[in-house]
Amino acid sequence: MDTFTPTQPRRSQRVVDLELPERADIAPPNVRRADLEILAEVPSDFLDTTHFDTVQFPPPAWALERFAEAARQGELAYTGYSGHAGVLETVAANVSGFLGLPVDPERNVALTPGTQSALFCVLASRVNAGDRVVVMDPDYLFTARIFRFLGADVAYAPLILRDGKYEPDLDLLETEFRDRGATQLVFSHPNNPTGAVYRPEIVRDMARLAVRYGVGIVADELYSRLVYGDLPFSHIAAEEGAFELTATLLGPSKTESLSGYRLGVVVGSEATMQGVENVLSVTSLRAPAYAQHVLCGWLGPDEAWLQQRLGLFAELRRQTIERLSGLDWMRFHPQDGTAYLWADVRALGRSDVEIGKALARDAAMLISPGYQFGPGSSGHFRICYAREAQGWATAMDRMVEVLEGLR
Repeated sequence: MDTFTPTQPRRSQRVVDLELPERADIAPPNVRRADLEILAEVPSDFLDTTHFDTVQFPPPAWALERFAEAARQGELAYTGYSGHAGVLETVAANVSGFLGLPVDPERNVALTPGTQSALFCVLASRVNAGDRVVVMDPDYLFTARIFRFLGADVAYAPLILRDGKYEPDLDLLETEFRDRGATQLVFSHPNNPTGAVYRPEIVRDMARLAVRYGVGIVADELYSRLVYGDLPFSHIAAEEGAFELTATLLGPSKTESLSGYRLGVVVGSEATMQGVENVLSVTSLRAPAYAQHVLCGWLGPDEAWLQQRLGLFAELRRQTIERLSGLDWMRFHPQDGTAYLWADVRALGRSDVEIGKALARDAAMLISPGYQFGPGSSGHFRICYAREAQGWATAMDRMVEVLEGLR
């Protein structure tokens, strides 16, 4: 009788590609394993600066109330793929005012299990294997991984630092669109990880280029409510001719600390929504049905609450800049959005993994290393300063001591 010997299940090449092995020179042997090497160094009581502190900055009171009320009504457990009709109507009205353009709840909006799902749904519905696509460098760490999963040819467009502000290279974008056949442009705005808010004329010119060459746009505007001062914020979907090409990703996970509710919003053309629904139908089916009703309080009459939170973040931002400015070899250029600081530590002459391990082991601090955000972002790291003030001050003291030791 033949003997059956169990083996490991076959591993999809798509999953292998998710680990971005082409970045092995900066994250050996690949991004995922480099992350795990750093994680292995953190003690049990470490400070995680890779995300917002939802204890110090809890969700608004109305979030749990709306969730609980929906959960008490068992008939709300199931919705259509794009979301509950009543919630979509409220969200469309609020988003319309926010973006400054008409949004139809039946044709232009879909709810997803977080903006991560929104990003995947849009890209999976638009991108074919072999398509050339453009993403900024640095930009949100999972965008390139999704592109690789889909078999796309990823082109990176390094941001330019001009007068202390990061902005896209419009000439490079036009070359990609006109000469290299790029089909999609994906970018976060404000930029994650730098926090850059692009000038209105930059956003307008990006839209004009996309319209001229028929390039699809995916604008991740998750942090678009988290902008300091009176700086104008331009939504690319509202630019002339851009709405039909653009999928705008929004959500309450960061500013409103609602990450645990898994809620994302996609706004775009009817064709975009049909594609998103198709992908949802073979993945998660829908955003969490009870949690969807939390969105009825989002983007509503909460301006006073929002300004209070922005004030707290602004003070933490000031505190962070002041403390790290003492490291005369570190370079950073504080931008106008998010609650992140993007630090240039190339002067240390150490690898991203080495720096990440040292901070994890000796400062009990987990940072987001530069290799995650693009092939040209090595020698940097991102920290989130949305934390309890006194504890953050103590953590920064530990971080500075470790970094000086590496120096």
